Amino acid sequence: MSRICELTGKGRQVGHNVSHANNKTKKVFLPNLQNVTLISEKLDRSFKFRVSTHGLRSVEHNGGLDNWLLKTRDDKLSGNALKVKRELKKAMASSEAA
Repeated sequence: MSRICELTGKGRQVGHNVSHANNKTKKVFLPNLQNVTLISEKLDRSFKFRVSTHGLRSVEHNGGLDNWLLKTRDDKLSGNALKVKRELKKAMASSEAA
């Protein structure tokens, strides 16, 4: 399983550990990923995602999963999140038509 946030696209970063003697060794910085269940209000369902803690705070700040998915570009979202976004758009279009 890749270590990439499903909602923000945040992944690993590479840098250096620098010792007191200024020796540099490679280091990988991994995002703090958590398995969470987020609820879509418009679809009235819950979905499981692997999200970074930063992404989780961002979702809550933007008014929930529905608003986050509609505002975020498709290239940042995972395949699972894209499916939910398509369902959400379809549900919104059918509710507007009715």
